[in-house]
Amino acid sequence: MIKSAVTICLVPSLAGGPWIYWDKLDISIPKARETGFDGIELFTASADAVDSKYLADLLAENDMKLSAMGSGAGRVLHQLHLTHPEADVRLKAQEFIKRMIDFSAPLGAPVIIGSMQGELYNKKDPQESYAWLAEGLRTCAEHARTYQVKLIYESLNRYETNIFNRLGDAVSFINNYELDNVVLLADLFHMNIEEASIPAAIRDYKDHIGYVHFADSNRRPIGLGHTDMEDIARALIDVGYDGFVSAEAFAYPDSDKAAQQTIHSFRQYFR
Repeated sequence: MIKSAVTICLVPSLAGGPWIYWDKLDISIPKARETGFDGIELFTASADAVDSKYLADLLAENDMKLSAMGSGAGRVLHQLHLTHPEADVRLKAQEFIKRMIDFSAPLGAPVIIGSMQGELYNKKDPQESYAWLAEGLRTCAEHARTYQVKLIYESLNRYETNIFNRLGDAVSFINNYELDNVVLLADLFHMNIEEASIPAAIRDYKDHIGYVHFADSNRRPIGLGHTDMEDIARALIDVGYDGFVSAEAFAYPDSDKAAQQTIHSFRQYFR
């Protein structure tokens, strides 16, 4: 059964970004439960920004799951990424991600590699950057495997990276470099920009999709843009997707209303 999740960002300096809740965990997690979500996706400044036992206790008290952990703070706050031209920075990026895995994986949650992928160092000859990215993903995926969880790779839209913008390109890269234990994040906002058909991409690459971001064409909650969600939902159901659908969307018009709009849409299409 497809499960619902909602994002919680604990980095005040990123206010206005695409996350639903911004309050402390002891406020946001009970709100998420009361609204009807099955889990939360967490975005923190680092792996040690939250006490893991405190989070585990809060999740248990509220009968919630940690669906995934975002790693993007490594890029936006610390300027780390997996395709940086300096080897020591790439290693620091890998260590940042591995520490995130050490935090989230014992709770059964994978880490997402989105902005931490970086961008092509040499657009005319991208092979070196591809090799760096493959090395970083392989190292982190092998670390995740020790906890029996996957590593999630997200293809972003062209305005956020020049590496891989479509699911098919990411699948070809994973196959070419024989990357194991790596699954893809199908982000409906990015796919709205890049894919010719979101439902077709879901059907074509169903075996690689391990997570879904649930946001409309304008990155507001589903139902507040022009995304044709009915066909997308039907594709996810038809291919047997049974993971989380997580609201990485703007808190429009505010956090509580955005959460309510999201769970209303989730129930409309998946219940």
